[in-house]
Amino acid sequence: MSGHSKWATIKRKKGAADAKRGQVFTRLTREIVMAAREGGGEIDSNFRLRLAVEKARAQNMPKENIERAIKRGTGESKDGAAYEQIYYEGYGPHGVAMMIECVTENRNRTVAEVRHLLSRSGGTLGEAGSVGWQFKRVAYFALSASKANFDKVFEVAVEGGAEDVTQDEDLIEIIAPVENFKVLSDALRAAKIPVDEAELRMIPTNAIELPVDQTLQVLRVIETLEELDDVQNIFHTMQISDEAMAALESEA
Repeated sequence: MSGHSKWATIKRKKGAADAKRGQVFTRLTREIVMAAREGGGEIDSNFRLRLAVEKARAQNMPKENIERAIKRGTGESKDGAAYEQIYYEGYGPHGVAMMIECVTENRNRTVAEVRHLLSRSGGTLGEAGSVGWQFKRVAYFALSASKANFDKVFEVAVEGGAEDVTQDEDLIEIIAPVENFKVLSDALRAAKIPVDEAELRMIPTNAIELPVDQTLQVLRVIETLEELDDVQNIFHTMQISDEAMAALESEA
């Protein structure tokens, strides 16, 4: 399992979900806006949008809020702030490279907040391209192994252009080229394979493993950054060891 996914799993166990911090509607709205902007406003043909809307409904977001967010994404409505998606690049403690995905209507505020938190933790915010070369942008899918047969998932994924299909305990992960995102999304849906996550994300080309105490320190910095309203995702080059996972679970 990737470090990003392990961290997401631990957050769910800790109960540190967005809803607990009162940020869920803000983040879901921004995800819907960006999904609609990228793939259009039709839920049936825009897999990323469909998942974002399903997440919003699961959190009891009002129907009118969802529809308004879709219209903002497609440009049908100019209500509200004009969001833009930005990646900030930098280093956290112990040389861990980070790609910080933000969706914001005020990039000056966002970059100041990100820079402050990184600096306070001993990290640095870099220029565009300073760490991006250490990551590869891919199409990513995750699903529960208890809800799908691995062999079937593997067959459909490979036919859809997947580069890698792995299972780690109860999670199946699929990695594919960005250009295969829609094709693979459609193939999984046609095969009635339930997908929990579908997104474009950054994965490290080379991961580093730190001692447990340093891993926990970096994850606490990541958690602090994730508490910023404008931060949607943080991708990093740190490999989370089984020992670090055990330590995190003991805190859950």
